[in-house]
Amino acid sequence: MNQKIYLDTSVIGGYYDDEFKIETKKIFSKIKAGTLQIVYSELTLKEIYRGPKRIIELFEQIDSKNKTVVQINKEIIKLADTYISEKVVGLSSRDDCIHIAVATISKSDFLLSWNFKHIVNERRIYGYNAVNLLLGYSVIEIISPIQFNNNEKNK
Repeated sequence: MNQKIYLDTSVIGGYYDDEFKIETKKIFSKIKAGTLQIVYSELTLKEIYRGPKRIIELFEQIDSKNKTVVQINKEIIKLADTYISEKVVGLSSRDDCIHIAVATISKSDFLLSWNFKHIVNERRIYGYNAVNLLLGYSVIEIISPIQFNNNEKNK
């Protein structure tokens, strides 16, 4: 069974970023090979379509059978807002919280991000998962593409 990974927008943008492109392209190779199923949200689409044309084209080249969109609903908003009310992050990081809530509720195997301040941050990951457990959700494994690619089971 293919792994379900939630890609936040930073990973898609990382494809063309000098610092992140090598590891990001490894992820995209796995997506194109059909070994990874990506999950994304309406928010991801909104962020992508505000970006450069090459990012939009990259995303649109992903075969539709390898990607699943999740509609943002009241449950997702409530979970995202709980991350904020529990002070995992501040209100200015609400979009980041929505990404995490979508990944959690869609039961993604991983959330991949290059955002080390608000998402791939040990203290924040602990906070997101504490809220998830408190509300009856599963923990979500939040990691960078480097960590994902270095994990033996993902090679």
